[in-house]
Amino acid sequence: MSRIGKLPVAIPAGVKVSVANGSVHVEGPKGKLSQDFNPLVEIKVDGAEAVVNRKDDTKIARSFHGLYRNLLNNMIDGVTKGFSKTLIINGVGYRAEVQGNLLVLNLGYSNDFIAGIPESLKVTVEGQNKVIITGIRKDEVGEFAAQVRKLRGPEPYKGKGIRYEDEVIKRKVGKSGVK
Repeated sequence: MSRIGKLPVAIPAGVKVSVANGSVHVEGPKGKLSQDFNPLVEIKVDGAEAVVNRKDDTKIARSFHGLYRNLLNNMIDGVTKGFSKTLIINGVGYRAEVQGNLLVLNLGYSNDFIAGIPESLKVTVEGQNKVIITGIRKDEVGEFAAQVRKLRGPEPYKGKGIRYEDEVIKRKVGKSGVK
């Protein structure tokens, strides 16, 4: 039995979960989400918790068991609390600003980078070097944060670039200059 899959998912007050036609729909204070699931897995809603069970014991069914349990848990967390990622921009003259639905980044190149913000996400900039990305879908928040970070990844010598707030950059020693 899957260690993750056998755990029931708690449904907090104010969240409505419904299962119909091979998909699960979650509605909460922050919005609505839906997810299709494989027919090898069944989701049952019993009052204040949802349980994910597999129909047989094949390898593929066992792998989907834990996956869909975690997807359902993330959907419930998203419509109640939401998800966020924080990016820190290090470097002289590096800065970010939000202009409408665009994120404009000055990262030391001759031209600015302009990233379109998806409609389901909210991006705020604190100061000029802290970008906070929030949304109800964990995968969309992580994907957009990774795309922004990829524009100028952190380098190991001076630490310049874009990094996650909790990321630790291993610093390297530069040239010694001895002949």
